[in-house]
Amino acid sequence: MKNILIAILLTGFCSLNAQNFKAYQFYDQKGKEIKTDKLVKELADYDVVFFGENHNSSINHWLQLKITEALYEKKNGQLILGAEMFERDNQAQLNQYLNGKFDAKTLKDSARLWNNYATDYKPLVDFAKNKKLSFIATNIPRRYASQTAKEGIESLNKLSDKEKTYIAQLPIKVTLDTPGYLEMKAMMGDHAEGTKVMNFISAQATKDATMAESILKNIQAGKTFIHYNGNYHSKEFGGTYWYIKQKNPNLKMAVISVFESEDSELKVPSKDYIPTEFNLVIPGDMTKTF
Repeated sequence: MKNILIAILLTGFCSLNAQNFKAYQFYDQKGKEIKTDKLVKELADYDVVFFGENHNSSINHWLQLKITEALYEKKNGQLILGAEMFERDNQAQLNQYLNGKFDAKTLKDSARLWNNYATDYKPLVDFAKNKKLSFIATNIPRRYASQTAKEGIESLNKLSDKEKTYIAQLPIKVTLDTPGYLEMKAMMGDHAEGTKVMNFISAQATKDATMAESILKNIQAGKTFIHYNGNYHSKEFGGTYWYIKQKNPNLKMAVISVFESEDSELKVPSKDYIPTEFNLVIPGDMTKTF
């Protein structure tokens, strides 16, 4: 009897002091929790899926891989992968790696890979390689985005015909009506010079428009194109999503947006929360990869 009482007391003590550690929670657009199996089932019906990320979030990258693996099974391999983290003029090198003609070191030496490539993006590229999937380098070469920020978008007209193949077809429409761009302008402050602000926003637009064009050029009927990008490029249905919508409003697209929360239950944030079709809430103190 004494042992039973001790066991009961210990159980009660543990239940009072134990904490539930939650690593992530998905929600639909209406704020209802959605389990990963249902999420994958719904994603399979879309032509394009934007999986937003905080670039340094370990759980964000892990979920990108696991959802991709599950979506591959659900779609019987009918997937195309693409990412902001690879630039159009490195597509040939990426293809060489996917085809087994380049090893990991040769790819690293010949392409402009992000510093966190090995931990955060190589698993996705290797998954594509192992499953013989296309992986599209969607982004503008950074030198042209940098040129736009410094000299303005009109400077892109001076590029050679070959160089222009690496960016969206000119002219690229830049408007503050694009979700997120007005916010970007406000973040730069009232005292920032108008031309410099618009050059900075135009540089962002060159990235978004180029990624949009890259996706549109590579989509295939019956396949889901899943695109990995910084959350800012698709949140609130702006950025790359917005540019695709201007060209092809009939495509069925979904955005997975990501939000950090200090709430241990990872409930829908009460502030700065504008949901898209699917929304990932992760702990603010989640391990960072850099």
